[in-house]
Amino acid sequence: MIVAIDGPAGSGKSTVAKLAAERLGFAYLDTGAMYRAVAWRALELGIALDDEPALTAIATNEPISFGYLKGEPLPSEVYINDIDVTREIRTPATDLAVSPVSAVLGVREALVAQQQRIGMLQDTVMEGRDIGTAVFPGAELKVFLTARPEVRAERRLCQNAERFGKEASSMDREAILADIIRRDTYDSSREHSPLVAADDALVLDTSDMSISEVVDWIVNHAAA
Repeated sequence: MIVAIDGPAGSGKSTVAKLAAERLGFAYLDTGAMYRAVAWRALELGIALDDEPALTAIATNEPISFGYLKGEPLPSEVYINDIDVTREIRTPATDLAVSPVSAVLGVREALVAQQQRIGMLQDTVMEGRDIGTAVFPGAELKVFLTARPEVRAERRLCQNAERFGKEASSMDREAILADIIRRDTYDSSREHSPLVAADDALVLDTSDMSISEVVDWIVNHAAA
């Protein structure tokens, strides 16, 4: 069974998908981390974000993998070409780079092929922006999570504080909100696999819901 969870930045996809996977006993795949890894690698190599052949080459030739703590079913580390980029892919610089990188057709084709292979191996909760429309259009359960931009900005601010501590103190709330709105516009208007709810997806506004409420909702629908 595939549970496809899509939605814009800050909608709670990653947190909710991990918890739902644990509850269901499914594998979990963070597809966004894969695009972030390619974006980070491009920045690291000094590749222009509009250099489609070079970006496609990264996605095609530099393998992305996940690391696991002993006894833990969910991945705790992300690697590209055996480089641990777990923290690096969550920085503001990568936030800015990931949308143009993920809009490149060659990058999407390379990563979607990997995602489809992984999803076919076992029951999986997979989250991203085009899981229900492009990666697994035949998924048994499709969920599109959303929330008001202001709520998503506050969530991202809290996430940054947890990940980077004092490094996040200089991150302006208004700048984060502006970046979320920018990403919404970019992702929903891109030519290849734009951010949009699948016709048969269940749309859930999480603005006024707790994480546990959202997880319960998804688990209940998956078990129905």
